[in-house]
Amino acid sequence: MQTINEIQDEIIEEFSMFNDWMDRYSLLIDLGNSLEKLDAKYKVENNLIEGCQSRVWLQADYIDGKIVFKADSDAVIVKGIIALLIKVLSDRTPDEILDTDLYFVERIGLKEHLSPTRSNGLVSMIKQIRFYAMAFKAKNNNPQ
Repeated sequence: MQTINEIQDEIIEEFSMFNDWMDRYSLLIDLGNSLEKLDAKYKVENNLIEGCQSRVWLQADYIDGKIVFKADSDAVIVKGIIALLIKVLSDRTPDEILDTDLYFVERIGLKEHLSPTRSNGLVSMIKQIRFYAMAFKAKNNNPQ
């Protein structure tokens, strides 16, 4: 299995093949479209990420010590962004998620090419993923 940083480096390399941001947006849209369909039962208020202008649902399941994320959005570019985050952080331990520096976001120029509301949404998605990691870590350190 690839490390988180190997996956981030791959994403950076993939995005660096395109100089034009319209092409990069197309890549984001393709990534979003390749996201596994989120079951309707997970498209509930509880799974909506606050702070996103568009609707983004994030489902987290703790399986064999790792967190598996599934997500969907009603906006194509946002769906691509959450797909990237899932590609990097899904199927990892809470500690791996909490210790990760998501440098790919900066390196592919995502932040400066998103509208302020989408940029805030990106921050909210990352916060929510880290929140799940902290919650699962705490739960496993203090089993009832």
